[in-house]
This record gives sequence, structure tokens and C-alpha cells, in this order.
Amino acid sequence: MSLTSQQSITIEKINSSNINEVDFNNLEFGKEFTDYMFECDYKDGSWRNPTIKPFGPLTISPAAKVFHYGQAVFEGMKAYKDDQGKIWMFRPEDNFNRINKSAKRLAIPEFPRELFYQGLESMLLLDKEWIKPGLGNSLYIRPFVIATQNGVSASPSDAYKFMFLFSPAQSYYSGEVKVVIAEHFSRSADGGVGAAKAAGNYAAQFYPTNLAKEKGFDQVIWTDSNEHKYLEEAGTMNVFFRINDTLLTAPVSDRILDGITRKSVIALAEKDGIKTDVRKVKVSELIEASKNGSLKEIFGAGTAAVISPVRAFSYKDEVYNIPKKDTTFASRFKKELLDIQYNLVEDPFGWRHEVSSK
Repeated sequence: MSLTSQQSITIEKINSSNINEVDFNNLEFGKEFTDYMFECDYKDGSWRNPTIKPFGPLTISPAAKVFHYGQAVFEGMKAYKDDQGKIWMFRPEDNFNRINKSAKRLAIPEFPRELFYQGLESMLLLDKEWIKPGLGNSLYIRPFVIATQNGVSASPSDAYKFMFLFSPAQSYYSGEVKVVIAEHFSRSADGGVGAAKAAGNYAAQFYPTNLAKEKGFDQVIWTDSNEHKYLEEAGTMNVFFRINDTLLTAPVSDRILDGITRKSVIALAEKDGIKTDVRKVKVSELIEASKNGSLKEIFGAGTAAVISPVRAFSYKDEVYNIPKKDTTFASRFKKELLDIQYNLVEDPFGWRHEVSSK
């Protein structure tokens, strides 16, 4: 199947905007949605009928295979507006490549690049008033694909729906979080779909995360499924550890998501001359570093949260507090990332992508 497309997008205009019904000063992440949505259907071997229409419910059969066999993948992106009113995306090519990588792992047909950008940018321009300027304000972008063929036979679907949804956003997490290191549960296993943004990966996290919350913690740091000896991800984020002045993080694998914020943090650290070590990190190493005082920071990195500092972690029912510091790698990388994303500084990496009607 070709990944190029010359299809024109049908645009169904709204009668009136819902933007005045939204309190942008008190947003709950992922709850409010913009005026439009994009959808495109895969049928008879090709993607067809790309349409931008008013946001609203879908009509779908209860026999659609997404409900029975979980063929669903998604992405998380953001758009930003600078003080001049220009709209920017951050590393969208990485999101495009990753959703197709995820799709391939779940036997879903890849989506055409030209149609991805055409649909995304057209919808951003239609919903541009929903993108508020100012640090912390953004428009969260959710591309996703679901299997829509009717039938309960255990086989890949032959029909799919690709969509974009937009949701105005502020900071995902507020303040620092407390985490539990997993001793029994794992996010993913060798040979599985951990490297894909598959919907089922996240559903499987909810139960152990709820157990952690019942004990007063916010998230789980996942460990490997074989021995639970190695630290892998934190909640829905990649995780970094600062031991003395070295930044440690686990390598990506078929268990660990190739996070775009993760890659950006590593690039920023290397640019800033901070020593980075991408390798397996043992739980025992973290405990020892906490006890001897060499553990300076833990933080998560992801699109929604950007950078989320960890103030304490628990392992085998013992709580280890992270010492407070006036200056941290977490705050430094968050500022550097936001400055690039909001077009406040030069972008030496070429990560910014301007959305223009020209």
C-alpha cells in the first residue's frame, strides 16, 4: 500500500463554536474537546473519505472487532501558540512514524503521511482559537486508529477508522509525585507490545496503579517481567534517575516505549554537557544510591506531563524520600523544552514545526 495520498479532505463546518462554554483556567486533562474531529476510513485496501466534521458521537456496531480483540493504537501530541499567534507542533514526524510502527505491530494498515499532515494541519487551523498562548497552555492532540469490521472471529479486521481529537490542556500533573516500585506487576513482557502505543497496554496498568493509589501513591515504576530487578517506566512516562551528576535511563526495547520527550531530554542533556548513561538500572542500585546519598533526582518524561519530578518512592513497604534541591535537572530540562515548544528560543535541533495556512 502506498503511503502517499492525493485525496482532498471534506470539511463540514460547525454552526457555532462551543469555545465559550469552556473554562480555560480550570481544565481537567482530556475532558473538554474542540469543535472539530477528523476521521478517515480504511476499506477495500485503501484509506478513503477523509473528513473534518463537528465533534460528536460515532455510530459503530457492537460487533466491531475493536471491542473484542483490542485492535487500537494511539498517539499523544501537542500544539502550542506563541506570543505572535503562530501555531507550532513539537516533533510531529516522530509521532507519525510511531503510530505507524504501533499499527504494524497490531496488524493495522499504515496511514499515509501526506494525509496525516493535511488532516492535522487543516483541523488545527479550524480550531486555532482553542490554542491559548502562554506557558503551560497547549492543545493536546490524540490521533488513534480502531478496528471497525463487524464480526467476532479471532482475526485482524479488514476495516479501520483513523481519527484526530483535540483537547485544550494545561499541566497534566501538578507538583511532585510519589511512586511505588512494582514487585509483581509488569507493564509489558519480552516479545509483547510494550513498544507500541496500544490501548490495551494502558488498560492493563490501571489495576496495579489503583492498588498504589490506595496506599497513598500516585504512580507505579514498572520493573521487568522476568525478575523484577530492573527499572523500566514510571506510570505512562519514561523515567530518569540522577545519581550524583549522571543521568540514567533504561534503553528502549520491545518492552519500553520510544518516548519522544525521552529522546528530547537525552539530546538536551548531551547538548548541555551532562553525562548520560542509557542502560539497565537495577532496583538494588537505586536503593543503594538513596541510602548513600548519591540519588539526587527521579523524574518522569512524557508528552502530557512533560517533566514530572518524583519526591519519594516505595519498595517492599519502605519509603525513600528524594532530597529537595534548589536547582534540578528536571526543572532545567522542562524549561529548555518549553522554551523550544513555545518558540521562546532558537531551536537547534529542528524539532519545531510551524502550522501555517500558506
